[in-house]
Amino acid sequence: MTAAACRPFPVVGVLRAVPARSNAGDDEQGLVTEDDIASLVEAFYAKVRQDPQLGPIFAGAIGDDGWADHLATLRDFWSSVVLKTGRYGGKPHLVHRDLDLCPEHFQRWLALFEMTAREVCPDETAAFFVDRVHRIADSLMMGLNIGPKAVTLPSLSGAPA
Repeated sequence: MTAAACRPFPVVGVLRAVPARSNAGDDEQGLVTEDDIASLVEAFYAKVRQDPQLGPIFAGAIGDDGWADHLATLRDFWSSVVLKTGRYGGKPHLVHRDLDLCPEHFQRWLALFEMTAREVCPDETAAFFVDRVHRIADSLMMGLNIGPKAVTLPSLSGAPA
């Protein structure tokens, strides 16, 4: 991947004014509904598909005919994360490991997600989703060993890494 491919794209008007941890608590049964999840997933990934930085990555990984299945998987994922339904049984780190992602891709993904959540969800629900998506991004980046929280392990041969 070239450095130019990982240059951040600015998102005008997106401010991160949410606390690092949401005050919503762990039981979101009354705060978020399946309809909220579906609306957010549909609106967000419509933007992702049109995005000049993220769109080509998703097009290469999903293709034109894989979107219905992908969106269903993401609705299941968010239902499991938010409503604890257990519908998602995938392994996100494995799915993303061969996509040659960099921190700037995650920054763009997060900016679009935050903007979309604030557009389609009530304030408290949007804040909850934004909190969770940042945790998910951190986890994915750590699992992919990229970004500021990536771990540099010492070389087993004794030579500097």
